[in-house]
Amino acid sequence: MRYWVSAHIVSDFYQGLVPASIPFFVLERDYSYAAASGLALAATLGSSLPQPILGILVDRRPLLWLAPAGLLAAGAGAGLAGLAPGYALVWTLLLLSGVGVAAFHPAAGRDARRAAGGSAGAMSLFAAGGSIGFFLAPALVAPAFVAWGVGATALFIPPAVLMAFVLWRHQQRRTVATETAAGVPGPDRWPPFLLLTAVAVIRSVAGIGIITFLALYWIVELGATPFLGGVALTAFLVGGVLGTLAGGRIADRIGMLPTIRIGCAAAIPALVLLRLVPDPGLGLVVAVLAGAAVNLPFAVLVKLGQDYLPARPGTAAGVTLGLAVSAGGLFVPLLGALADRHGPQAVLTVVCVVPLGALLAALFLPRP
Repeated sequence: MRYWVSAHIVSDFYQGLVPASIPFFVLERDYSYAAASGLALAATLGSSLPQPILGILVDRRPLLWLAPAGLLAAGAGAGLAGLAPGYALVWTLLLLSGVGVAAFHPAAGRDARRAAGGSAGAMSLFAAGGSIGFFLAPALVAPAFVAWGVGATALFIPPAVLMAFVLWRHQQRRTVATETAAGVPGPDRWPPFLLLTAVAVIRSVAGIGIITFLALYWIVELGATPFLGGVALTAFLVGGVLGTLAGGRIADRIGMLPTIRIGCAAAIPALVLLRLVPDPGLGLVVAVLAGAAVNLPFAVLVKLGQDYLPARPGTAAGVTLGLAVSAGGLFVPLLGALADRHGPQAVLTVVCVVPLGALLAALFLPRP
C-alpha cells in the first residue's frame, strides 16, 4: 500500500499545482479570471474524458505500465506549462498533464483496493495520499512562484520522474494477476453507482471552486498578500487531508452511508463560515475546518463505489477518484465568469449552497 500512497501523493500534486498557479498566471501574465479558469478546464478535460475508457481497460488487462506512464505525463505537462510562452501552449501542456492523471487513477485504484482489502480506513490512506499531494502543491509552489515566477513549475518535474521509476520497478516485481476484481462477490449495481457519482461530482464542484478561488478571495477581498493567499489554500487542503483520513476511520465504525451524509451536511455551515469570516488570519482556522468537512466523504465514496461495482474496481476508482473529481472542474469556467463579473466573493457565496445537492442525492444511496 505504501507505494500507492506515495504515488498518489505525487500524481495529485500536479492536479493541485494547476489551481495553485492560477493566481500567479493572473498576476504575472494579466490573464482574466475566465482565461485563468480555462487553464483549470484544460487539466479537467484531460483528466476526465479518458477515465471511462481507461477504467474499462484496466479491468480487463493488468496494464502494469499505465500508472508509471501517467505519472511521467502528469509531471512533464504541468512542469513545462510555466515555461510555455503563449496561452495556447500552456493550455495544451496542462491538458497533457490531466491525461497523465487520468492514466494513473484507474490502475492505482484497482491495485490499492486489492492491498486495502475490505477496510475503508485502509482505503482512506490511499485517498488521503491524493489530498496530501493537493496540500503540498500550494505549500511548495507559492514560495517558488513568489521567488521565480511561474517558470518555477519546471522545478517540480523530477519528483514525477523518480516516482514513476520506483513505481515501475514495483510493478515489475508484482505477479501479474489474471483476476482484475478484488475478490468481492456479487453483481455490479449501476443505478446506485451512478447516483454515488452524482454525489461525488457535486462535492467536487464545491471543493474545486474553493481551491481555485480561495487564494484570490484572500488577496482581492481580504487584503492578504499573495503568500498569505497561498497559505489559506494550504490550510484548506490540510483540512482536506485530515477529513479524508477521519472519514475512513468513521466509516469503519458507523458505516459508509452515515459518514457520507454527515460530511455533506457539515460542509454547508463550514463553507458559510469561510465566506463570512472577516479576518484573513482567523480565516486560516476556518479554512482547515471547511477543508475537513468537504473532504470527509472522499475516501468513503471511493470505497462505496467499488462495492457497488465489485467486478470493476478499476472503472469504479477511475470514476470516483478521477472522473467525478475532474468533472467538477468543468464548472470552473462558469465560476470564473461569475468572478469576472462580481468578484471572487460571489464564487464563495455560490459554493456555500452546492453541498446541499450532494446531501439530497446521498439520502437515496442504498446499502452496499
